[in-house]
Amino acid sequence: LEESWSFLDTVESNFRPLVVIELAKGTKEETIEWLTKRIVDKKANGGAQLLIKPLVTENGVENIYLVGASHIRLLLGAETVGLVKECSDNSMRTFTYSSRKTFKHFADDNHNFLTMAECQYIIKHELENLRAKDEKMIPGYPQAKLYPGKSIVRRLLTSGILVQIFPLHDREELKKLSHSWYGRVKVGYQPLDDIRCYFGETIALYFGFLEYFTFALVPMAVIGIPYYVFAWEDYDKYVMFATFNLLWSTVILEVWKRICAILTYRWGTLLMKRQFEEPRPGFHGVLGINPVTGREEPVYSSIKRQLRIYLVSLPFVCLCLYFSLYVMMIYFDLEQWALDYHRENESNFSSLMLYVPSIIYAIVIEIMNRIYRYAAEFLTSWENHRLESSYQNHLILKVLVFNFLNCFASLFYIAFVLFDMKLLRQSLATLLITSQILNQFAESLLPYWLQKRYNKRMKKRMCSKKTDMDLSLAEQVNMEKEMGTYLGTFDDYLELFLQFGYVSLFSCVYPLAAVFAVLNNITEIYSDALKMCRVYKRPFAEPTANIGVWQLAFETMSVISVVTNCILIGMSPQVDALFPDSKMDLVLTVALIEHLLLAIKFIMAFVIPDKPRDIQMKLAKLEFESLEALKQQVKAFQMQL
Repeated sequence: LEESWSFLDTVESNFRPLVVIELAKGTKEETIEWLTKRIVDKKANGGAQLLIKPLVTENGVENIYLVGASHIRLLLGAETVGLVKECSDNSMRTFTYSSRKTFKHFADDNHNFLTMAECQYIIKHELENLRAKDEKMIPGYPQAKLYPGKSIVRRLLTSGILVQIFPLHDREELKKLSHSWYGRVKVGYQPLDDIRCYFGETIALYFGFLEYFTFALVPMAVIGIPYYVFAWEDYDKYVMFATFNLLWSTVILEVWKRICAILTYRWGTLLMKRQFEEPRPGFHGVLGINPVTGREEPVYSSIKRQLRIYLVSLPFVCLCLYFSLYVMMIYFDLEQWALDYHRENESNFSSLMLYVPSIIYAIVIEIMNRIYRYAAEFLTSWENHRLESSYQNHLILKVLVFNFLNCFASLFYIAFVLFDMKLLRQSLATLLITSQILNQFAESLLPYWLQKRYNKRMKKRMCSKKTDMDLSLAEQVNMEKEMGTYLGTFDDYLELFLQFGYVSLFSCVYPLAAVFAVLNNITEIYSDALKMCRVYKRPFAEPTANIGVWQLAFETMSVISVVTNCILIGMSPQVDALFPDSKMDLVLTVALIEHLLLAIKFIMAFVIPDKPRDIQMKLAKLEFESLEALKQQVKAFQMQL
């Protein structure tokens, strides 16, 4: 590998811009010179050994720089980040530069061996791993302190010197992907492999899960339509639907694990080793020594963090939950008022008024969810978690608890306190449909409309300047840097999680819930695709082997759905008639059935393998070969001694 790095110095490179760095206006020259020098410096000198050029426009050189890398540099970077590629024998192996010719489609002149998303991920990794050596501060900015081992890019970001780093779109590839993905209405699968090549595994896996979940909802929707038509007012017949619901919610999540393993093995991320996590950019503390790495970095007392969590964050979350319940009780007062108004007037208008409280409550729920999200982000950041994974887990927990109570508390109250199945059906339908309409508008339609207006203004302004390819690149960069930043799949998974709750918890009293969910998800696929391609800046690819903590969230919801559906079955007049003398026998029977179903659920989760047999064999074979190779290395080393 050392010979490869030294050989890299003699190679002539064709510059291909991959990543954009935007510095703050008025950034000092000495800072720019120091940063560019560190980016182009050799790896042996602590640099990134990348290529960087300023973006030149008619107004001169702005504080925007284009970063690229030579083909060999990217191949060496692929080995550094541990990319997994397909070999000529169809097996998946971690890429190494020394064995590059054993990989499928590799050739020294084939610059498409690595996808553009992989190239941009490599550059991001190298930039983030630019570390301070003996510098005590960012040159020109004494307040921006540095220490040995500190990530330079992270310090520039937190100091406000670096505005943003983002990957460039490939307009030709984006046009092809847009056409095959959402450019025409068709019945078929999404081009997940193409999405993965362009946007990376995390986003491709989200769209894979969205597509799978939509197909998984179809059986519920097919059963729900005749159920709705023939048993609309007969709530006694929801026992069969609830029973099917129990089996459905368990099976689909277990099958998804297998599909997820197939996809991520094909993409190589199932085999990627988890990298050592660096402190997140917002983490701060007193300078100390990391006992694991031995490097200097900020150290923050875990006791202080726990005090912040339990004395501030937890009481705040509880206060928000109380406020959510208080708003819910106001909603029930409005429901009672609408019902009294309808009884007095008995008109078409009064019939419509029966739905108004639910619609208002659905809108209030969405507003409260969004306000709480900002508060949860602020609190989780203030807790000062060292690792990004820890930050994300605490944020997801806060948001899920509040969203679950905020969205479903009223349904639980109606079902198990008021015992009003007609009101439950009406509330569930209104909450589901209203939230879907609001989400489609807020997440896709509004951002698309705003971005389209901005693009029109930019094109008018730059039309006279568009004379050659360089200006076309400048126009592209200027348009993309003003686009919104995609904040990740958190909100998208959260929307699917709440939808799964509406369908699995109470859909037996409103069978059309699955139908509306399918219709929403079909439009969601197209609107999210449009959002990714036209509304937001291209996000950096992020390798992932699964959907992470969301798998656990969905599984928890399916366990809760077993309990709620068992109670609903126990409340039905059909079951109630079987125990005319003793209600205690009814309660005990329902509890027994619920425990049996939970046992069956966990047995199914254990029996159904998370990975298909062929993938298990391939992984075992790779592990065996790795151990054998390690034994050979040890043997060779011992012989040298």
